This record gives sequence, structure tokens and C-alpha cells, in this order.
Amino acid sequence: MSDAFTGWPATRLSRALHAREVSCREVMDACLAQIARLNPAANAIVSLQDPERLLQQADERDAQLRRGESMGPLHGFPQAPKDLADTAGITTTQGSPTLARHVPRSDAIVVERMRRAGALFVGKTNTPQFGLGSHTYNAVFGTTRNAFDPSKSAGGSSGGAAVALALHLLPVADGSDMMGSLRNPAGWNNVFGFRPSFGRVPQGPAADVFFQQFSTEGPMGRSVADVALLLSVQAGFDARAPLSLDGDPAQFTQPLDRDLRGTRIGWLGDFGGHLPTEPGLLDTCTRALKHFEALGCAVEPVDPPFAMERLWHAWLVMRGLSVAGRLGAVHADPKLREQLKPEAVWEVEQGLRYTAADVHAASVVRSAWYQALNRLFARYDHLVLPSAQLFPFDAALDWPQAIAGRAMDTYHRWMEVVIGGTMAGLPVLAVPAGFGPTGLPIGLQLMGRPRADLAVLQLGHAYEQASGCTAVRSPLLDASV
Repeated sequence: MSDAFTGWPATRLSRALHAREVSCREVMDACLAQIARLNPAANAIVSLQDPERLLQQADERDAQLRRGESMGPLHGFPQAPKDLADTAGITTTQGSPTLARHVPRSDAIVVERMRRAGALFVGKTNTPQFGLGSHTYNAVFGTTRNAFDPSKSAGGSSGGAAVALALHLLPVADGSDMMGSLRNPAGWNNVFGFRPSFGRVPQGPAADVFFQQFSTEGPMGRSVADVALLLSVQAGFDARAPLSLDGDPAQFTQPLDRDLRGTRIGWLGDFGGHLPTEPGLLDTCTRALKHFEALGCAVEPVDPPFAMERLWHAWLVMRGLSVAGRLGAVHADPKLREQLKPEAVWEVEQGLRYTAADVHAASVVRSAWYQALNRLFARYDHLVLPSAQLFPFDAALDWPQAIAGRAMDTYHRWMEVVIGGTMAGLPVLAVPAGFGPTGLPIGLQLMGRPRADLAVLQLGHAYEQASGCTAVRSPLLDASV
């Protein structure tokens, strides 16, 4: 019975809790049992909270329901915010020894909204130091293991969140995405991760609320409907985030069914040979495209509408500026700098070298890329590409040094495939594409027009139904531990 509760879709769980077919205590007890069984090896959830206190909180949620009171769609849901997001009263380390004892006094906006919707926080999900790098390991909590092969990377930076979903430790999970941090771990753990349009989910409170336009928070789930459920809680304008978008979040609670016949899809693949990819990856992804064709979509290859090396260099400038702004004070203190991983030091020092003229030039390139995609969207309704350039790699590595014989010139070059959506601020959903020659999972990115978040979710929902992509469970769920 416990496994049944933890494996239920979040949409079903919410209905059952509100109908009092199952109690919040039963759900919390099942969640804690699943965490006790599988999390020690997976290391997905960290800063675990006191079980007795969590069960008491679940009892309080049950009492509310008996009185006819509901806090929202997450009422009684066990949840573990990503360890980059401030959580009042719970240690928030951002994967860094410099914050190992940091207990915030207030919640991040996305945490505040989940708490207000009735979620109960069992801990945090693991992340790399300051979210840098698509491989979840740090000196505070260690490495999060892939849900389909514990010897491999879980991806990142929302690696803990993705593994927690794949192992049924949580019904839904929040994450954040700058350079594929929602998309890469979703693809590598056979779940769904949605990078919403920039501003759809407000980020903060923060010292800089105007310039930072790369990272966004977003939802993850074991189905697109579950992703949409959490997005309905996360989305909506907040005056503390002036670039956040208006719009009724309830739009994401409507049925996702839509007739897709005649929908035009452009397959960007490896950007016309620009990107190196691991053998078998493109074959796995292109096989998944047939599910769109079965839905009546027209799918055709399309060359990138831009000089992709030009976009990459603009990305380095814009990202370097962002990281240097965030971590410059840590880097400036020699004692704290010693606790930064080498890649973080490199990022800050890169950012400190750029001039205002460099930043302006990079922003012009970014703007040109956005306009190029707009022209492409005159021909296509959606664009599709892989969620990463290789399958999950050895978890003992810091990062892959080469792909298909081509050396990586930075620690994150192997994730170049995700920067297009980030630079344009577009909605992008990662969906499972299948399993490669060695049995490891990979995903697809489904990219939509500006602010067409609902349309992207509808496409992903139809693909999910046509492909049966979530039928394959992590072998760890059925293993003796």
C-alpha cells in the first residue's frame, strides 16, 4: 500500500486527499518509508526533517480537511524544495560549505507559494555547489546517483529533484534552470522538467531583480499533468519580482488534451553537425520523433537559423557576468574562495574580465538569436532537440572531458544544446525520449513560441500518451535494499 501511495500521480493524490480517500498522515508515512528505503543510496533528499514533527504536521492537515478547509492543490503533499531556494527554518546550503549552517528566516517566493498551497517540507533536494554544472555533487552532502544506474550522474543542477521523482520519494518537485538544470536531469532520469517562459514563475526575493534574466524556477513531475499542477501553484505575478508575468495560473489546471493534427515541428538535432553527440544519442532521439508523427504532426529536420559559435560566445559573457555578480563577494574573500570548486572560481574570474562593451555586444547577439527564432516560428509551431549531448556519465567524474572524440573546452560545453531556450527566454519542456544502446535514458526538449507555455505542455502531454514513455520504472523501485 505504501508503494501505491508514493507512485500515484500527483493529480490523483491531490483528488484522493481532498476526498479523504487517503489521509495526509498515511501519505506522509508512506513517503518517509520510501525515503528511508531508497534515499541512503540515491542521496536525492538532504537536510531531512524530524519524522515525528512531519507526521504531526500531516495530522494538522487532516484536521483541516475534516473541517472542510483546504490550503490548495498541494494540501498534505510531502515536498522537498531544491537546496538553492531559501526555506525558512530549514538549512539551505546551495551545496556550498560556505553556507553549511545557513538557516534562512524567510522563504523564496516559489517556496512560499508551495507552503501556502499546503505542502509539507520533508527536507531539500540536492544540487551542485551554487547550482553550477549539470552534475549533482558537492562537498556538503556528496553525490546524487542516477535513478537508472547508481554508478552514473543524475544530471543537474536539479539532480536531487529528478531522482526523488523517479524513485517515488516525492509526488512533484521544484527545480530551477539556467543551463538546462530542469531539462538535463529530467532527461537522464526518465521524468519531466519544465523551464517556463522567463518571468512565468517569479524568482526572489533577490538583491538584483532587474538584470538577472537567465535562471528561472519551474516544476518537475512524473507526468506532464503533474508538472502543470505544480506550475499552477508556482506561476503568477509578484511585485517583488518586477519582470514576472501576469496571467491566471489556473490556466494550467485545465485539461491538456488538444488535437495536434497539422502541427509543424522542426527537428534541430545537433544544430546541423555543430554539436558533438555520443554515439546512439541522436538515433534514440530521432526514433522518439515518430510519436509526434503518430499524433498527426509534420516533423522535418531544420538547420539552425544562426551561427551557433557566435551564440556560444555571447552565452559565456552573459553567464560569466551573472555568476561573477552572484559569487563575486565569496571569491573576493580568500578563505571563502578556498571553498569554491575550481569551476566556480573559473566562472567568476571569466566574468570579472568582461567589459561593459562585451556585455552590450553579447546582449545584441542574444537579441538577434531571439529574432532568428521568431522567424523560424513562422514556419514551425514547435522546435525539438535533445536534452543533452551524451547519456549519463560516470558519477565519479567532475565533468566529461570529451564527446565523440571532441575535447570540451569548458566544464559546461557538453550542455551547449540547452542554451538556445535560455538565451531566448522561451518555454521548454524536457520529456523522456527513450533508452540508448547501454540502457541509459535521454530526453527531448520541446520548445515553444514566446510565452506559449500551455501549448508546450499540451504537446508534451500528447507525446506522453502516444509514446508510453513513463512505462519504464527505475529498477531500484523493485530491488531489495
